[in-house]
Amino acid sequence: MTQQIPVLRVCISCRKTYDRKDLLKITKDYKQGIMLQKGMGRSAYICKSKKCYSDSKIKKKLQKALKTFLEPEFIEIFEKEITSYNDHSNKGI
Repeated sequence: MTQQIPVLRVCISCRKTYDRKDLLKITKDYKQGIMLQKGMGRSAYICKSKKCYSDSKIKKKLQKALKTFLEPEFIEIFEKEITSYNDHSNKGI
C-alpha cells in the first residue's frame, strides 16, 4: 500500500510551506475572474494566520502572484470571506 504524499504550497505572505489543505487558495481563472478556494488557473495561497491575511502589503503580493490588477471591491470581499472562513473554522463547522 502506498502512502499519500501531501501537496505542499508556499504562503505568499510569510513564505512558509504548508499542506495545500491548510491554506486559502485565490485563483485567477481566465474566464470567470478571481475566485476563492476553487477554480483552475494561476493561484496564490495564504495561510490562515491572522498575521498573514491582515498584512498591509497583501494586496500588492496578491497582484504580483496572480499577475493582475485587483479591484478595491475584491479586497473588501476577500476580507469578509477571510473573517467568515475563520469564524467557521473556529466553531468546527
